[in-house]
Amino acid sequence: MKFDLLILEQYFPVLLEGLEATLRITALSLLFGLAGGAILCFAKLAGRGAGHAIASFIIDFFRTIPEFVLIFWVYSCLPLLLSVRMPSEASGIVALSLFTAAYTAEILRAGILSVDKGQIEAVLSLGIPKRVIWMRVVFPTAIRRMLPALISFISELVKATALLSTISVAEITYQANVLGSRTFAFIEFLSAAALLYFLLIFALSAAARYAERRLHQRGIR
Repeated sequence: MKFDLLILEQYFPVLLEGLEATLRITALSLLFGLAGGAILCFAKLAGRGAGHAIASFIIDFFRTIPEFVLIFWVYSCLPLLLSVRMPSEASGIVALSLFTAAYTAEILRAGILSVDKGQIEAVLSLGIPKRVIWMRVVFPTAIRRMLPALISFISELVKATALLSTISVAEITYQANVLGSRTFAFIEFLSAAALLYFLLIFALSAAARYAERRLHQRGIR
């Protein structure tokens, strides 16, 4: 059995459409998830009260549910509960956004808590407003420290998009399976899909390693 490059070349634009869908889903899930994660993060940082309890429950709940189960629940059950029709891609984005919110909430919280309290107290003693301290001291330091963990999570999010092929979202894995079924060239198309994922994850991993080196050079641990 030989590897048919001609058929791969013929249908490669379809795989690129899948790549575009993967990137779109990843970007939107990350955008909505980070917004939700920030809300959960600050609610949990409050340390007490109903907001803290609710945020802690939501974070623990969505961190313990397998992504596969969450995707199918949003796709199959949420439209029934809300009495609305939801496209498969929208269902996937909602599920991955919930998954992202739960994980990024903890990444954001860890980054903020890593900022030295003595440093904050020293700046406060100078009479600088809290808003300025958060914008000029806390956020820049926290972002630098949580960047490697955040990039690593984005790599996991990209891989999680492959699960959306089970609900017929036309991302990379789905397109590769469809093309393989249509042409019987499963080896070619699934190998090409694996290569595309590798290139995406490798680029993100390289970015994470670069960010870690930069942090060590600046003396940030």
